[in-house]
Amino acid sequence: MSVGDPVAPEDLPHPPRPPALSPRTAYRRAADRLISEQRPDGCWEGEMVWNTMTLSQYVIVCAVTGNPPRQHEREAMIRHYRATVTGKGGWGPHSESSHPSLYCTVLASVALRLLGVSADDPLCRGAAEWMRTLPGGPRAVPTWGKFWLALAGLYDYRGVNPVPPEMFLLPRWVPLHPNRFYCHTRSVYQAMAYLYGARFQADLGPLGAQLRHELFGSDTLPRERRCAGTDIHRPAGPLLRAVNAMLSGYELRPAPLLRRRALNRCLRRVEHEQLVTGELGLSPVNALLNVLVLHAARPGSAAVARALGAQAYWRWTDEAEGTRYAGARSQTWDTGFAVEALLAGQAGREPEPAAADAVRRAAAFLRGAQVTEEIPQPTVTARSPALGGWCFSEGGHRWPVSDCTAEALAALAHAARAVPGAGGLPDENLRHAVRFLLERQNRDGGFGTYERRRGGRWLEALNPSEMFSDCMVEGSYVECTASALTAFAALPAHALGPLSSAVDRSRRRAVAFLLRRQEADGSWPAAWGVNRIYGTWFAVRGLRAAGLPAGHPRLRRAAGWLRAVQRADGGWGEHHRGCTENRYAEHVRSQPVSTAWSLLALLDTGGPKDPVVVRGVDWLCRAQRPDGTWEQTSVNGVFFGTGLLDYRLYARYFPLWALGRWLDAREAS
Repeated sequence: MSVGDPVAPEDLPHPPRPPALSPRTAYRRAADRLISEQRPDGCWEGEMVWNTMTLSQYVIVCAVTGNPPRQHEREAMIRHYRATVTGKGGWGPHSESSHPSLYCTVLASVALRLLGVSADDPLCRGAAEWMRTLPGGPRAVPTWGKFWLALAGLYDYRGVNPVPPEMFLLPRWVPLHPNRFYCHTRSVYQAMAYLYGARFQADLGPLGAQLRHELFGSDTLPRERRCAGTDIHRPAGPLLRAVNAMLSGYELRPAPLLRRRALNRCLRRVEHEQLVTGELGLSPVNALLNVLVLHAARPGSAAVARALGAQAYWRWTDEAEGTRYAGARSQTWDTGFAVEALLAGQAGREPEPAAADAVRRAAAFLRGAQVTEEIPQPTVTARSPALGGWCFSEGGHRWPVSDCTAEALAALAHAARAVPGAGGLPDENLRHAVRFLLERQNRDGGFGTYERRRGGRWLEALNPSEMFSDCMVEGSYVECTASALTAFAALPAHALGPLSSAVDRSRRRAVAFLLRRQEADGSWPAAWGVNRIYGTWFAVRGLRAAGLPAGHPRLRRAAGWLRAVQRADGGWGEHHRGCTENRYAEHVRSQPVSTAWSLLALLDTGGPKDPVVVRGVDWLCRAQRPDGTWEQTSVNGVFFGTGLLDYRLYARYFPLWALGRWLDAREAS
């Protein structure tokens, strides 16, 4: 090879593989590390990383409402933009993306200027140069970006696809009524409809004129509806285009009395959402829009200040990455799995004192996080019963979810059996939780997340987001269904009382649903994780909990698929592109979380001496760092098909759980 020739990967020197720790040593290191990260209130929580969208929207809302961040806050926010900019000059749709998103980049460009960053700063200049390479430039931002630009006085509402508030005046039986939409979608759209119907538009003063010129090269407000291919995942189909054309015609002369009634209806819904969620909203995505609705209706009111101040709940700040806003808080979710991981590896014995104490504190947290009061006036925003459920978070916003409820129930039941003093739930609370779960089961036997499905799948044809899929109606999800089966199996039968027969029927229908959803290759699709490995682990775990034997043909098929996708180094790694392509896609590197999910599923279908399992355990032991952690180099979560997330605590407890399960199985064999 001559000097200057490209070096092929096989010609590169391979670093020596570290000697493998014993699985017991690796388990103890990981357990010690996890225990050290437990919070004073007993929970665990890792950041759920998405992108800069919510931070940018927060900055815009602060500017529009006249509440600019303080100097140190501005510096921390700018630091986050510097830490996350891609090499091409914009900001990506997720933490692993090297290619910018026009949506994220347009919003970030506006936010940076509002934070006081000069247009000549490399951050702003690089973003502007990248946007100019796209056909249409910033004018081609997806419709949600156009909407935010219109709110900031930078785009003409005539270039925004209609969001008429009159939809909320339709009779509730109409298939198009927004109450039939998925809860995140209807919560966002009730606020968007108010702002669109009122044509709310802020005046950013001289900076607004500068921004219009920097983005569009003109002082006039653009009104184009084209969208960049870089961001489009679900382009508008014929039905949505026809609906938009019809509504655009109505928007030329909306009926004044009808418009006022519709605006009042939307405002009432927003105020109710603020009231019942403690000003937090379902997520910051709709909560920030709620702040603007309150500002548009009553500028300068105390309600606006309260709503904006509450958004600190979603904030993460550190020196390395600055200030950003997460799309959700994950205390219950992380804590339930952390408990399961600490209980593994004990072979039926009481955990060691440090682990036992951590489990007791976690159990106390979980008991306190249950929703124990019903939502007042739930019909205002079409809320399903919340009593007895657990939220993804610590419960502050009172939007409980089926799988979070199931995992909390299972963790509490397992902790009560394994750790003296951990305590379970009172029977009444347990039955409230079971009723909550049963209320989320759909007709097909699968479980939704926040609610049962309310509308037909045909409503997905009206998906106006362009960037996401499967966001119009609730679904039936492999993960939620499997978690419910796991919880039902963990509960003491005597505590169910009159609910026993309903649980038995629910279990049979859920098993049938999971068996129907298995793919021909033996895997299961997932909606909330990456992707086929995640879905397969949940399905196998749920079916085993429901009583299917390890040798069941469907479970053998799943095990065969997992064996087939094991990588040459003994680990497993799945790439996120499979989420959008609806298939399994191998990652170029084995990942600790994918490996852990695979091992947990294989240990449910076979023994610890299986060479495939032994190689996976060996990979985890070799990949563990001296501090007891693993390096996860790929996103591991997803929502709505394209919303890719990095759950940072997954690489703490899932590998620990897999090692513990293997140690238990080895001792029992």
